[in-house]
Amino acid sequence: MRVAGAKSISRLKRARIISQSVFFALFVFLLSRTEYRDKDVISYPVKVFLELDPLISISTFLSSHTVAAGMLLSLIAVAVTLVLGRVFCGWFCPLGALNDFVGSFRKRKKPAAESRLDKHGVKAKYYILVAVLAGAVFGIHFAGILDPIALTIRSFAVAISPAFNYLAHGSFDLLYKAGAGAASEPAYEFLRTHAFSFHRPSFYQASLIGVLFLGILGLNLVRKRFWCRYLCPLGALLGLISRFSFLNHKLASEACNECKLCLATCSGGARPYPEDDWRGSECVLCMNCESACPKQAISIRFGRPEPEHRRTDLKRRYLIQAGAAGVAGLALFRLNPVRETGNAALVRPPGSVEENEFLRRCVKCGECMKVCITNGLQPTFLQAGFEGIWSPFLVPRIGYCEFNCTLCGQVCPTDAIEELAPDLKKKRKIGLAFVDTTRCLPYAFGINCIVCEEHCPTSPKAILFETRVVAAEGGDREIKLPVVVPGECIGCGICEHYCPVGETAAIRVSSIGEDRSEKNRIIL
Repeated sequence: MRVAGAKSISRLKRARIISQSVFFALFVFLLSRTEYRDKDVISYPVKVFLELDPLISISTFLSSHTVAAGMLLSLIAVAVTLVLGRVFCGWFCPLGALNDFVGSFRKRKKPAAESRLDKHGVKAKYYILVAVLAGAVFGIHFAGILDPIALTIRSFAVAISPAFNYLAHGSFDLLYKAGAGAASEPAYEFLRTHAFSFHRPSFYQASLIGVLFLGILGLNLVRKRFWCRYLCPLGALLGLISRFSFLNHKLASEACNECKLCLATCSGGARPYPEDDWRGSECVLCMNCESACPKQAISIRFGRPEPEHRRTDLKRRYLIQAGAAGVAGLALFRLNPVRETGNAALVRPPGSVEENEFLRRCVKCGECMKVCITNGLQPTFLQAGFEGIWSPFLVPRIGYCEFNCTLCGQVCPTDAIEELAPDLKKKRKIGLAFVDTTRCLPYAFGINCIVCEEHCPTSPKAILFETRVVAAEGGDREIKLPVVVPGECIGCGICEHYCPVGETAAIRVSSIGEDRSEKNRIIL
């Protein structure tokens, strides 16, 4: 049964462009709504895109032997791929939409003979997939670093969205200084309500993550959909699943004039001409080849898959090498004493599961950092070893853990951060504060300061005062010395955040005493 004629083909291509635009707009909308909006509830989290992602589901299951309930939605993507092929890549993926947009600026070249990159490079993503899944089997959850959905969310949350906020606020500030504040006020109020973050966020690694993301987009000027063709492990997984799909390419050889326009316009490297070179697992259903064909010689048909057109020609020795590389990562990534000794500065969000289990679940998507009301959650670099790169940790000097906030647990797609009820969250210990008497104003300089005690949110207070009488000019006077009560302190970091001592605070939070660990205690 033929499903595409000359007119319907162009309509299908337009439908694909509309679908990409709609789903990318939905992605941006959900990302903007993954933000504090005057209440401790996230109604529309962008994690639904991750929950539809079968690579995240499979790798999470392999690494942690658990699957969050929401991630069962990934079965929808699998079912659609079994019927229609890699339609997710060409019609719904936000990174795919961006790649197509940037690739449209690349000057179309005349069809040429297939290069070594085109012939062999498309196989690279399958070897990457094998390495990722092999590592996951042994507990290294590295899929989120390369998965296109997690990568795009992380890049937008940590780099693109903060850059937008910075530039937009700067532009409105310039307009205000130029005397155009009244004219720009309606636009500013609209953006503040619907687009701007609750605060002006800034993140460690933002520049690095942003440059890497822009680099991925820039590769489209070398080859259209470079990432999708050669590097994307999710595309590789969907390509393998699409081997069984019922939507197939058909070339009418008698009508073909061998102009090769289909080769020049193909987004996925599927080789629509000649018929014997067709790679069904690479087709992202962009419909470019059908639209470009002047003789209407190419069509899309429902029917039984042709096995020879679904092959990927993967070499067994390379598959073994890729799997070995994934397993080797287990040893290399874990050659880090942090796994045994811990890191006092590695304060995880409330609701985080035990550290090793946390690393087996966290996909480094950045949603928890995006939603953090104080900007206190930051991406790690090597604080948790290479295995934990870009996972979240609390930096109290930047922002504390808000006592009444439970947002990070609401947006985590893999339950690396469990959602806590407000009352339970207020009792969850993520660390313990310590007073540095060499820097604390009352201890070191005899100057009264009660800032840490004033801001402490627990009841009863986790910071009390001991009174000491000291000699001073004009007579003795009392100095209040802050003392931390370990049983009451939850490690929220608000005392460290507001400590008036510049640079390094005089009271600092350590991960010691966190509820999630039986080993990380004051007394070893």
